[in-house]
Amino acid sequence: MTPLNTGDPESIGGYTLLGRLGAGGMGVVYRGVSASGRQVAVKLVHGPYAQEEEFRTRFRQEIAAARRVSGAFTAPVVDADPDADRPWMATLYVPGVNLAEVVEKDGPLSQRELRALGLGLTEALRDIHRAGLVHRDLKPSNVLMTEDGPRVIDFGISRASDNQNLTTTGRMIGTPPFMSPEQLASPREVTPASDVFSLGSLLVFAAVGTGPFDTDSPYITGYQVAFGTPDLDGVPEALLGIVERCLDKDPAARPELTDVHRMFQALPESDATASPKTGRSAKPPRRPTSRNAATTPAGAATGTGTGKRRRVRMLLTGLVAVLAVTGLFIGVGAFVSDRDTNTPAGTAASATATARTASLPDGWRPWQTELRYDVKGVPLDYDSLGCVPDGSSLFCGGAGFTVARIDVASGRTRWRTGTRPQGVQPIGVRDGLVYVYEEPDDRTRRVVALDAGTGHRRWQRDINLSEPVVLYDGGLLTLSPDYSSFVAYEPSGKKLWRAPSLDEYCTPSVLGGVPYALCSKGTEPGQAPVELMKLGPGSLTETATLPKKAEALGAVGGQPLFIAPQTAKDVYEAGYERPYNALLRVAPETGQMRRIPLAHPLTGAATLVDGVVYFVRSNGSVTAVSADSGKQLWQKVTDVESLSAPAVSATYKRVYFSNRFGRLLALDSRTGAEVWSTSALDHPGDKTQDYPPRVLLVKDAIVATAGDTAFSRSPDGPT
Repeated sequence: MTPLNTGDPESIGGYTLLGRLGAGGMGVVYRGVSASGRQVAVKLVHGPYAQEEEFRTRFRQEIAAARRVSGAFTAPVVDADPDADRPWMATLYVPGVNLAEVVEKDGPLSQRELRALGLGLTEALRDIHRAGLVHRDLKPSNVLMTEDGPRVIDFGISRASDNQNLTTTGRMIGTPPFMSPEQLASPREVTPASDVFSLGSLLVFAAVGTGPFDTDSPYITGYQVAFGTPDLDGVPEALLGIVERCLDKDPAARPELTDVHRMFQALPESDATASPKTGRSAKPPRRPTSRNAATTPAGAATGTGTGKRRRVRMLLTGLVAVLAVTGLFIGVGAFVSDRDTNTPAGTAASATATARTASLPDGWRPWQTELRYDVKGVPLDYDSLGCVPDGSSLFCGGAGFTVARIDVASGRTRWRTGTRPQGVQPIGVRDGLVYVYEEPDDRTRRVVALDAGTGHRRWQRDINLSEPVVLYDGGLLTLSPDYSSFVAYEPSGKKLWRAPSLDEYCTPSVLGGVPYALCSKGTEPGQAPVELMKLGPGSLTETATLPKKAEALGAVGGQPLFIAPQTAKDVYEAGYERPYNALLRVAPETGQMRRIPLAHPLTGAATLVDGVVYFVRSNGSVTAVSADSGKQLWQKVTDVESLSAPAVSATYKRVYFSNRFGRLLALDSRTGAEVWSTSALDHPGDKTQDYPPRVLLVKDAIVATAGDTAFSRSPDGPT
């Protein structure tokens, strides 16, 4: 611990600060004490990052991740305030120094110490993985060496399936010498096996004093991690088999943590060591005089005194040319900061080719408006804010109101109405009416038709408490409050027809403008095969039986289209994404179902637009598939996470996406090439984690929502 610097706070969150434990690019860690005498480590975010909502969200995720892990080999969170002017988190203070400092001061660990370290780290990672997390930054400086065993700290870049994936900001996601090959290649798709690889590298460092992939350049280190052979010279023979298996390039070939733990238990507890891999006779371990894995560039340590520096692999100078020409090292982007708006190299020609005079609403200019309004009372929030267009107006839900009319050219609010629910996308707008939900109390739910021009109520009808209302080509389809029948209304509010429901789970649906019911014998969706039922006056006609957990996409050529899961089993596992391996097309006249296999299983949210199914994963990957043939048209891995469903421009031949922080992304609809992207909004509000992002087109103008903010941009991209 070092004394507080000038300008350091004297206390944070009621904890008196005693000194500094460390500092890094993102913040400072202090040792503090509570009024009762409890010792804590307080992590305080640097001021500039505190102004970034995206970084605040990352910090919230770190707090949530750390709180989920409560094993004996981690440091528990005792207090935090991610919403403070400068966010902070307090964990239980654990006396001890980190592994990097131990090796720097005392040299590599003995075999007895390595056995204890391996057992402790496998138990720590086991607890982390059981909480549904992947640490993603297991390195010597994140391992505290305490009297009762190692403690794993710093969950700043851990990943959980129920956390929102965030946009790439250019900050390095991991530490190159201790990252896995898959983390370099696709940092947002790592599994627990990635931590096992990092464990292998860390164990080599602890046993020898340097990592198995160290070089003088982080880029070459990354290449070595991805493609090179690990340098295991000097690793004790007893440990060699463990680290070799952990460092397998194939994640599926690495051992499970239970196996690693068992292998460490089998090691002798004494310090009697066998010869290392090189066959040399056993001798005291080398003790490098300078090593700081937390801040020193890989390979920068120099060995003097009783040992010598490990050899640094000499790669041909031509490697740099190979990387530049072939793009072989796809993880390089992790080391380059680029927050600015950009048009990727190689797509300028595409952007130029599609440049044209945009068809924009009269008087349009770029705008941004807040969809929030302060109201009293307990809110009823649907957490599905969005907008629907109609001519020169948008009708948007918001925080604190049910619907507002927004001028699409300027972003000005013309009127707003309703308070229960809020944070909801309107049902739709047609023939001068806006259809919205209303829940005056916990027992009553209605569909309300509002005058689009004034916001005045035209009519209302009671509906059931849970199922959606949908617009079809002939009217408005609802499910009755008692779930006994489907009821259709015309724009005047007059009842068009009623059809019986089934004594099972049923929900209204519209596929290709035609009203259907999707029913299953379970009490909730996905519990049983799906029955596609065609609706009409007084009739409910069984059309086809679809597999369990099949998802409706829409219709192609008047035929309902679904995606079929590769497996319908219920999986309660963090990070799991259900794979889909086929499209199902139903002929409504005969009920005949045609299965269209996909080339390989795909995951992500699927959306049907103009005969193309877009599979959008939360990590920024987009795959386009032909709805007719199932053929993959293209696939693009982008650096923009948490993407919305797509909006497609036939005029510009582009597919547009937004994300939770207001980044926009334009891909070429023919090839998937990136045309342009934008930076995140400066102030998207405080609902970015609650509301899904959305994007739509009004003529050629792009309109998107991020959190409780709506904004509009030109289709020509940033200028």
